[in-house]
Amino acid sequence: MSNKKLKPEEPVEEVNEFSVEKILDSRVVNGKVEYFLKWKGYSSEENTWEPEENLDCDDLIQAFKESRKKKEAKEESSGRKSKLKEASEESKIVPAKRKATGEKKMGFERGLVPEEIIGATDDHGKLMFLMKWKNAANADLVPAEQANVKCPQIVIKFYESRLTWQSPESRAETRVD
Repeated sequence: MSNKKLKPEEPVEEVNEFSVEKILDSRVVNGKVEYFLKWKGYSSEENTWEPEENLDCDDLIQAFKESRKKKEAKEESSGRKSKLKEASEESKIVPAKRKATGEKKMGFERGLVPEEIIGATDDHGKLMFLMKWKNAANADLVPAEQANVKCPQIVIKFYESRLTWQSPESRAETRVD
């Protein structure tokens, strides 16, 4: 007989798994399907958009798709569209027009919170900052005048990070007599 002591079982880390009560809507973001979910045991205020690949509720997804098809078929057979459908179709057209005309919202117009300035450039004689935004993947150029007013501390931090100090000796060396 061996004289080994058995180790007590290590506690297994518990993983919280949430259950989907209902799929309320769907959308496509960056080519990936996302569903707007109502979670079991949670209020509607806590509904969230989740990517399809994170979900394990194929039956609910299939039921949602079928009910969506039935609604669309019913609207087509009645010969008229619902006001909600018309509004959503109109909103789909607007972004396409924006992209075609190049009127995409930039900078502070996007309503994002600035995180830091990652660079500066001259755009036709106008100082522009390359601004990184909190919770956003893309940085974009903003006029320095706007940044100076809307986020002066970030502008100061940018300038301070690029300051170089010269000693009196190095200044004397660079002087031309």
